[in-house]
Amino acid sequence: MEAAPLHARLARGPAGGQAFWLRAADGLRLRAGLWRAGEGERGTVLLFPGRTEYIEKYGPAAAELAARGYATLTIDWRGQGLAKRMLADPLPGHVLDFADYQKDVTALLDLAEAQALPRPWHLLAHSMGGAIGLRAILNGLPVASVAFSAPMWGIAIPAWKRPVARVVTTLACALGRSAAYAPENGPVPYVQDAPFADNMLTGEAEMYAFQQQHLAEVPALALAGPTMLWLKLALAECRALVARPAPALPALASLGSHERIVDAAAIRARIARWPGATLLEIAGGEHEVMMETAPRRAAFFNAAAELFDASR
Repeated sequence: MEAAPLHARLARGPAGGQAFWLRAADGLRLRAGLWRAGEGERGTVLLFPGRTEYIEKYGPAAAELAARGYATLTIDWRGQGLAKRMLADPLPGHVLDFADYQKDVTALLDLAEAQALPRPWHLLAHSMGGAIGLRAILNGLPVASVAFSAPMWGIAIPAWKRPVARVVTTLACALGRSAAYAPENGPVPYVQDAPFADNMLTGEAEMYAFQQQHLAEVPALALAGPTMLWLKLALAECRALVARPAPALPALASLGSHERIVDAAAIRARIARWPGATLLEIAGGEHEVMMETAPRRAAFFNAAAELFDASR
């Protein structure tokens, strides 16, 4: 595998982190990041990021997992991070088919095999990564357990607006506006636009500044709002996943009490129908529990590690 750049100072991950260029089956270039846990590794966590995210953002998460004995392998999905962008304008979040993310999953698994990463493998999936991850599990992803962080099994759109969103995005795409920004979105990345006060991502100022620093120093990592096509496809994938039964896999999902980005009701409903799954409610938490205050982060990583340890 060809080495790729990793901004290790900004990432604040475990020492010795590596990044690799990958090729998806359709030829698209992706980037993967790997942090090892040292001697006595208990397994490997495949970390599926959310929309707008990138490898360096998960350096602190990799450090938390390494402290608990787990290697971390993560990815820049197509269209974000340093992976190939889908449009001439690099800022809109865009994808041509939601199923294309599964090609990225396959490329990541090929790297895990090539690196002989310690088994068992476990999945940790955040937000959009939770939709990609659930689909991958249903497709046979070889993991022993899964921990979800605010999984995108629905988008936080008021019930009365959902049919409107479906019609608007479908019409926009039919009229050749598939690459236009979705309603209420634009060309400025969220952390560069929203002040820390009352932001929807985290209650921890230092972690918010951590993300702002990344985009200030490496503008190529920045991603802004989603396009009409992305939203249309994401809504369709959420509807399709609701119809599928729960997989036979030990599972945990976390949900912040202040969640405002994904559909909290959809998460509760899915976990209620998942035999043996646990819902970890994070009091005061926003969308990104892995970027939250230290006590909230610890609650999530401890619960995830307990799940992974029990599933060895």
